[in-house]
Amino acid sequence: QVQLVESGGGLVQAGGSLRLSCAASGPTFSQYVMAWFRQAPGKEREFVAAITWSGGRTYYADSVKGRFTISRDNAKNTVLLQMNSLKPEDTAVYYCAAAASIYSSRYFLRDKYDYWGQGTQVTVSS
Repeated sequence: QVQLVESGGGLVQAGGSLRLSCAASGPTFSQYVMAWFRQAPGKEREFVAAITWSGGRTYYADSVKGRFTISRDNAKNTVLLQMNSLKPEDTAVYYCAAAASIYSSRYFLRDKYDYWGQGTQVTVSS
């Protein structure tokens, strides 16, 4: 069982930056693929970024590529999402997710993830 708790959300102006953090419990954190998803009002939850168990490979949605960076620290059971050059369309609730077994071609599919956090609100004003 893995429990995930996100933090770091808030209100920021367009062009600004935020860093989201996801703290995970459980001794097997390093065995999970970790990802960030987001959900804007009235929209489906969408993939943002994922990182392999070792941190060796990262994957991004086209909409955030070059602006967001996902990273992890297995010693601290933490995964981070550094968000730069934020846009109003980045406004959403951001969720951390963990998958025990998933092919890289499936990283963007939310139903492949086993555990989810409660989410943290990110609001970008224009």
